[in-house]
Amino acid sequence: MAGRYGKKAQSNVRKAMHERKRGTLKSGRSGKKVTSRKQAIAIGLSEARRAGGKVPAPKKSASRKQSRSKSGRSGSMARKQSPGRK
Repeated sequence: MAGRYGKKAQSNVRKAMHERKRGTLKSGRSGKKVTSRKQAIAIGLSEARRAGGKVPAPKKSASRKQSRSKSGRSGSMARKQSPGRK
């Protein structure tokens, strides 16, 4: 069975971790300094993805799944009028 990640992913994550340790790794739009280990790994993997490396797609977040299930509520959870009220 083949591995999930390719060599490019490994090298990009290694590079991102070194940058984080040196304090030179910045996050995307905001440009803030990255201090989290997990965030550094995510940045390395996303760079490898953009470069065409063998990296699986990112997992979908829990908040995204919840928002989809709530959107279909209006039809099935419509308010019923009680028979006594006129």
